[in-house]
Amino acid sequence: MKNIFFTLPIIIVSLIHAQGQPTVHNIKLVANTKVMDTVNLNQGIFLHDLSWAWNKQNACFPKTQQSKFTGKHVFYSGIIPKQSEITITVIPKDPTVNLSIYAYEIGINSNYLVPNLPSCIRCEADYKLSFSKKGKKQGHIRTIKNLVAINNPYRIIIGITGADKLEEAEFILIISTKPRK
Repeated sequence: MKNIFFTLPIIIVSLIHAQGQPTVHNIKLVANTKVMDTVNLNQGIFLHDLSWAWNKQNACFPKTQQSKFTGKHVFYSGIIPKQSEITITVIPKDPTVNLSIYAYEIGINSNYLVPNLPSCIRCEADYKLSFSKKGKKQGHIRTIKNLVAINNPYRIIIGITGADKLEEAEFILIISTKPRK
């Protein structure tokens, strides 16, 4: 069986920077491709308000886990094509670094960036668990699977951050897009 990772085209990431706003890495998501980028948290910003995450309109992660999202946040934005699903993986270069990720879907014409997120279609997060969970072995790699767009495309906003006010950590981001079956 062929190793799919090497047969897929890789799309280059470009940057958008609005004056006075955080940098958002713009990504182009196309079926059967992987987007890869290497970045450092030191390019991100601190979010002093995380209450958007446990707001019932977003339900991204519980307030009890907020310490896992207090580092600098690096953002990515792209459009999930209709009839597609994506998987997001973050791999810290240093396996002892505690990173967390979250991703939320909004309408394609929306540009809500946390903490100014009144609501979203779906939000998922992955972070180091404080306890062992049966059937889940957790290491340093964080993954969010099966974010989908069925009949309509959606904008996806991805945030990568560190726990306990982490300011610097280099990581690799991989976003795989495939047709939805």
